[in-house]
Amino acid sequence: MYSFATRLQGEMDQIEQQVIAALKEEGFGILTEIDVQATLKKKLGLEKRPYKILGACNPTLANQAIDAEPDIGLLLPCNVVIREEEDGAITVAFMDPEAVLSLVDRDDVADLAKEVRSRLLRVRKAMGGSVME
Repeated sequence: MYSFATRLQGEMDQIEQQVIAALKEEGFGILTEIDVQATLKKKLGLEKRPYKILGACNPTLANQAIDAEPDIGLLLPCNVVIREEEDGAITVAFMDPEAVLSLVDRDDVADLAKEVRSRLLRVRKAMGGSVME
């Protein structure tokens, strides 16, 4: 698998703010935010449920990864998806950095990926909800 997630009850905007705060506690900032719902509405005229992609980055760890492998930026940042399900529940899904960064096939990068994964797992735990693998 390339991700892990949690399923929550609540308002999308409120959960998004909780995710951002929990990421901040682990040293991550948000580099990008893509509102997929709004983009599909504007570009294709499609009505979709709320769906956002946050590009989360821990600058210290990203710097170490780039120093180790300059092209690793192709695999960054760590994406976090926040989406509304058909039943109104909110899923928060995290890219699994160990799975993605295993493409680099270097021990030093694998160690960084483990650290990033452990931080993202703590964010998921802080969110509560039902754990999804």
